[in-house]
This record gives sequence, C-alpha cells and structure tokens, in this order.
Amino acid sequence: MIDLSSDTGRTAGAGDVTAEAVAAAESAARSARVSVCQLADLAHLEAVQSLYEGIWRPDGKNPPVTTELLRAFTKAGSYVGGAFDGGELVGACVGFFSPPAAGALHSHIAGVAARMRGRSVGHALKLHQRAWALQRQVAEISWTFDPLVRRNAYFNLGKLAAAATEYLPNFYGPMNDGINGTDDTDRLLVTWRLAAPEVALACAGQRPAPRPTAGAVTALGVSPRETPVLGTLEGPTVLVAVPADIEQLRATDPARAADWRSALRDVLGGLLADGARITGFDRDGRYIVERKNTEWKHTP
Repeated sequence: MIDLSSDTGRTAGAGDVTAEAVAAAESAARSARVSVCQLADLAHLEAVQSLYEGIWRPDGKNPPVTTELLRAFTKAGSYVGGAFDGGELVGACVGFFSPPAAGALHSHIAGVAARMRGRSVGHALKLHQRAWALQRQVAEISWTFDPLVRRNAYFNLGKLAAAATEYLPNFYGPMNDGINGTDDTDRLLVTWRLAAPEVALACAGQRPAPRPTAGAVTALGVSPRETPVLGTLEGPTVLVAVPADIEQLRATDPARAADWRSALRDVLGGLLADGARITGFDRDGRYIVERKNTEWKHTP
C-alpha cells in the first residue's frame, strides 16, 4: 500500500494522469509487498540515514545524507519517501525542488536494503515519488546514476522510461565508499517526464523492452575476460556495452574497473557530446544510441 492521502500539495484536485500515477504506485507497492509513505518525523529520518550508511558503507567522513539535512528538506516541502516491510524501513528516496522551482524535482539519492533485492522495492519508491510530484504539478524529475551499473541503467531507461540527457565525468569527486570504491564518480543525468505517454506505459508495465534496430553496430563490447573492447561507430545506431557487475570488479580488480570507466567515458560520453541520443538499454546490457551525425569519428 502507499499513503498519499495526506499529501495536499499545491493542487486542488487530481487529473487523469495523477489518478493513473497513484493507481500505478499502489499496484507497485502491492507487488513489492511493502508500504510506501512520505517521511517527516525525526525517528524515521534517523532511520533513513542509518539505512543509507548500511548500503553505501562510507569511510566515516562522507555519510550519504545526514538527519539534519533530511529534516531541512522535509521542512522546506521536499520529498523524503520510505518503504516499509512490516515495521522496518527497507528503502528510501530523497529529492528536492530544482529550477524551475515549482515544476521540477531533483531526486538526489535512493537506496534499498540488500535483503530486499528482487522485490522491486525501488520501483515502488519511484512510482510513489512520481505520484507525489504530479499531485504538486511537478512536470519532471531528474537524477543521476552510475552508467556502468547495468541493473540501474536498465531500471532507469527501460523500466521507468527516463530519458538520458547528459554524461557528467567525475561528477561528485572521490566518494571512497563501499559501492564507488576509489573510482571516478562519472554519472549519467536522466530526466523523467512524468506525464509523457511512454512513462505512463512503463509505469503500468505495458512498455515493451527496448531492442536495437537491425544493422546496429557495436561501439563498445565486452571480451570473454570482461574487459572493454572498442568497436566501430560506422552506423546510425550503435551499441555501448557495460560489464555484468562493475561493483564486483571494483572490489576484485580495480584496474579493470578503471579501464571500463575510461572506455565508457570516451565512447558514451563522446557520443552524447556530439549530439547522439540514448534511446534505451537492452536486456543484454547495452545502451542503444542513435547518432545525429554519422560522419563523426571516434578518437580514443
């Protein structure tokens, strides 16, 4: 179940899109077997900080968020949502308003306890956030994610139908936690246009999985040893692969993980800088990219 009943927000009533969003959020929470609600009291905000520290395992100097910051966000009317399994907080999502102040939200951080993996708790949280935002006449939500993490790329671009808009090299600087290690913190910025037809279809589970068009070429592939392999850009549609588990690589082979970061920055970052557009991420772990200028040449 979800709790949006007390979210009066800035609107007098809900339109068809908002009603659809609330119904989709309720369905996602039922499927995940969690309850999702907005959080505001101090005990819940302390639990969010503790949950995030358990997920990211920071080095003691850089907690993902603090209770004080969360308290300020809620007082200012921003979004802090939590997912509960029984009485235990097992997932949380935090966002704040961004320019234009009344029409956009930046979703800063979201995380789910490891034991809940496979229950689609993150999906339930994002759909709750979408419904909450639409009740406030917010048109879009943006956020960043590590483009090397395969499951997150498929979730954001495939399951949610968010649109990738910008490649951001080393966006946060060193984080030195249990997820990012010592790797550069490159991020892909995405925008979720909440009322777009493709987003509504995705949230209702009715959008087909992205698939590359016939004749697509591989710009970045994966070797049998899970190393990056440069390919070709000689085609209007190119595929850019990522490794199966970059987090494991960071723990066991940091040098190979760094090679992946460099290769993806050059290829995917270069394509986007040249005006290409990511149209999806397929189940084989590849970005599907449509090139604007088929004469562009890649220089490693």
